[in-house]
Amino acid sequence: MLQEMPMMFSETTPEIVELSEKCSHKIPPHVYDRYSVKRGLREDTGEGVLVGLTEISKVVSYIVEDRAMVPCDGRLYFRGVNINDLVGGFIKEKRFGFEETTYLLLFGKLPTKEELKSFNRILGEYRQLPTNFVRDIIMKAPSKDMMNTLARSVLTLFSYDDNALDISVPNVLRQCLQLIALFPILTVYGYQTYAHFYEGQSLFIHSPQEDLSTAENILYLLRKDNQYTELEARVLDLCLVLHAEHGGGNNSTFTTHVVTSSGTDTYSTIAAALSSLKGPKHGGANIKVIQMFEDIKKNVKDWTDEDEVRAYLKKILNKEVFDGAGLIYGMGHAIYSISDPRAKALEGFVKELAFEKGLVEEYALYHLVERIAPEEIKAKRNSKREVSANVDFYSGFVYAMLGLPVELYTPIFAIARISGWSAHRIEELVSGGKIIRPAYANVAPHLDYVALDERESGVREAVSIDQTKVDEVSD
Repeated sequence: MLQEMPMMFSETTPEIVELSEKCSHKIPPHVYDRYSVKRGLREDTGEGVLVGLTEISKVVSYIVEDRAMVPCDGRLYFRGVNINDLVGGFIKEKRFGFEETTYLLLFGKLPTKEELKSFNRILGEYRQLPTNFVRDIIMKAPSKDMMNTLARSVLTLFSYDDNALDISVPNVLRQCLQLIALFPILTVYGYQTYAHFYEGQSLFIHSPQEDLSTAENILYLLRKDNQYTELEARVLDLCLVLHAEHGGGNNSTFTTHVVTSSGTDTYSTIAAALSSLKGPKHGGANIKVIQMFEDIKKNVKDWTDEDEVRAYLKKILNKEVFDGAGLIYGMGHAIYSISDPRAKALEGFVKELAFEKGLVEEYALYHLVERIAPEEIKAKRNSKREVSANVDFYSGFVYAMLGLPVELYTPIFAIARISGWSAHRIEELVSGGKIIRPAYANVAPHLDYVALDERESGVREAVSIDQTKVDEVSD
């Protein structure tokens, strides 16, 4: 086991707690309204503030009729191709689709057979880490958080790249393709190291296979016997496709644009995107879904009894049970209302995998909650806005059925989204030009300087911002 860190390194002392009170001054919500600040870069309607243009993907959640926004079944387009058509195509031909999707996102067109074959070969060749990287970097300081391990590994790869600072498109494309190929390797090796040093499990490190798909390699590397079924690999592949891209406004992709606009290197940019995705409001939603369903299964005696399930969902919404947040996780989306096309694409395969794994009762419970939760949410909020299951509602269940450890749920998201981040980084380099630098209004009053001997100690007093005349904007 690892040696414990010195106490002072990770301990929050009473002195620090007291100091923290001095920096906890909160700007009242009404002040944001006064200055027409679009908090979260979102309009009052929930629609995102337009801050850029992209050709990479399009999310459709409403249509305009008689100048009014009318909700519709959600649609998602990758480079103009409907996600349903894309998924239907490679499933019908019994092919893996993530690599094809990555090609489409990067180059703006579907590959021919020869182009896809060549692209797969390039990714296969890039799946090898630098010599001793696993021993010297991943195993020397293992982390309990796999996203931390992944970000640190990405930043360290900078040191192994002789052209790390070159932001020409050919060099950035090379870097992005290498990271796309290496993300599964870095993720699984990071987890194996964690499981060994922190959980006391046997350590085994398999070498990636050039002729396997990304989804196959994840399962091959993760499992001690390298074995997986075709259905398992195809469902995981579908999850990767559905998570690969989702417009330029999601937090981690917007981070990619912001950081890229500064002119920094690829490794720093992708590490920043990873740090954004790590946040539970962004990449960790499916973990909360899994935890919520475990709570439901423990406290609902009859999973098939709609009345009993409905009653427990009401308790969740009333903050009486589970985590007290009053949320039914996996239901609702910032953009979609009537339906999330990714959830609909995944649901059929979830059912098939549940039958293969003997988890039909669990699937039936998910299906029941998916049907009745929107009714309870609308009733609780007294809202007419439609609510539906999002992709996270089922993805965590899929990962659980595949036997993936919870520690890998968000990194799997990253393995998929690196394709979208790469496409957006290149788009920003080619089309952006200006550093992204929005404005912040300063609403603090001007204060007189006080000599050191005349200052009084104590917590900073709240200032009535309404009485402060603000005539400056800091940008």
